[in-house]
This record gives sequence, structure tokens and C-alpha cells, in this order.
Amino acid sequence: MSFNDLMNIGLMQGFAGLSLFAVLLLMGLGLALIFGQMGVINMAHGEFMTIGAYTIYLVSTLVENNLPAFLPYYFPFAILLAFFFAFVGGWVVEWALIRHLYKRPLDTLLATWGISLAMQQCFRTFIGPKEVSPVLPEWLLGSWSPAPGLDIPINGIFVLVLTTLVTGGMLLALNRSRWGLRVRATVANRVMANATGIDTKRTDRLTFAIGCGVAGVAGAAFTTIGSTGPTSGQLYIVDSFLVVTFGGAASLLGTVVSAFGIAQTQSVAEFFLAGSTAKVLTLSAIVLILMMRPQGLFASKVRR
Repeated sequence: MSFNDLMNIGLMQGFAGLSLFAVLLLMGLGLALIFGQMGVINMAHGEFMTIGAYTIYLVSTLVENNLPAFLPYYFPFAILLAFFFAFVGGWVVEWALIRHLYKRPLDTLLATWGISLAMQQCFRTFIGPKEVSPVLPEWLLGSWSPAPGLDIPINGIFVLVLTTLVTGGMLLALNRSRWGLRVRATVANRVMANATGIDTKRTDRLTFAIGCGVAGVAGAAFTTIGSTGPTSGQLYIVDSFLVVTFGGAASLLGTVVSAFGIAQTQSVAEFFLAGSTAKVLTLSAIVLILMMRPQGLFASKVRR
């Protein structure tokens, strides 16, 4: 095997890590809002990702059966619907349950775990237990070959572009929008935020819903690289919590850095080792770093 072949394999493996990074980052962004900013342990976060993935599948099936001429154009609109349905689901869950459990982390963990199991059963009952895949537009298929022997999948490039747009939008919203100002004020000091006229309860609900909506977008991205089943979200929930904890619970920048590090470490390790061994190696490295730096890569703020 020549040096060029090894280089191409390394680049393609690195790009595979970038595709995993994109999904982990989108999941981590939602968790960074819900867990990092609000202190809520949302074990159902993976199911909101599954809502987004099933939205893409159902829209593609509807378009294929009724409007086949619209197949090349439906995907961006389906991503917006994935965000919307996950957002609405998050809004309802926060209103019906989570708002009663703030400052009770163990209770939120148990309650959202129960919601997770209930949502999985709903997926099995109303959609089916088998894994499904949407019909992707032709422009998402195939690969780009910048050099002989180097093939980069177009769907992976699309996921990276989508992740960049969502991440940039989230950072801009948190730092420049009125909603972001209210979130930061609530995190810094809830009592003072209430005293200045900020409706912190509404801010909590909107923040939880946006976090779930971003998970829905992660599900939409996931459909381009894998099939969707009732338990698909659970495949990423542990890694997503690792991303948020490792990066720093309230730091979106830390989420970006940790998602990249975890995804690349796991992808490169899987090239040389078995998948389970690679995960153990990645987890061990994270545990060792957290033992030396418990607050994560970036210092996190604590809600008072």
C-alpha cells in the first residue's frame, strides 16, 4: 500500500469522524441548553432526535406517493418541519411535566426516562418496530472526488454545512438576541432576572423547546447517514451527555470542541481497533481528563 493510499484512507476516516462530529454536536447543542443552561437532565433527548428523523421519513414517503416531482426539493422543508415538531413536543413536555421538577435533578432524570420509554413505544405502535430510511434527493447521493482514490460522500458535506449553520445561529442567538439575553440573565441570577421583569418561566419553556428542536434537526441530519428505528436516539444520548460534560456544561464553545475531539478520537480508534474497544478507549480518556479538570474543558456557570 502506497503512502498516497494511506493518506487517502486517513482523510476519509477523518471525514467519517466529521460526520459523527456533526450529529454529536447538534445533539450536544440541544443538551447544552437544557442540561447546561437549565440544569435539567433530559433522558428523552434522544427521542426528540428520533422525532426529527421520523419527520424526514414520513415527509419523504408522503412526497414520493403524492408529489414525486417535489422529491428533489423536499429535504430543506422537511428539516424545518423536524425542528418544528420536536420544538412543539419539547414545549408540551416542559409545560406538562418539567416545570414542576426544577431543582430536583433526580426527579427530572426519572421522569424524562419514563417519557423516553413511552415515546419509544409510541414509535413502535404508530410507525413500526423496523428501521426505515427516507428517499433522499439525488443531489445528496454520490461522492465528491477531489483526488484519485479519495471519495468524500456528499451527504456528509451537507451535514457539516447544516451543522455549521445551526451552530452559528445558536451562538448568535445566545449572544445577540433578546431571548439569549434572558437566558443568560436567568442562568446568572433567577431572582434578579424576575425582579427586572423577565418572565423566567416562559424563558425556561422556550429554552427547553429550542433544545428539543435542535435535537430534531440532529435527527434530520442522522437520516442522511443511517436508518431510523424506535431506539435510534438512544445510540447517541450517552455520547451527547459526554460531549456536554466534557466541554463544560454551560459552554457552547466547549460543546463544539469536545464533540470534535470525541468524534475524531472514536473514528480514528475504530480504524485500528474494534468498535467497542474504541468506545472504551474514548471513555477512558474522557474520564482521566475530567479527573484532572472536573469542570470540563471550559469553565461552566452554575444557576443560582
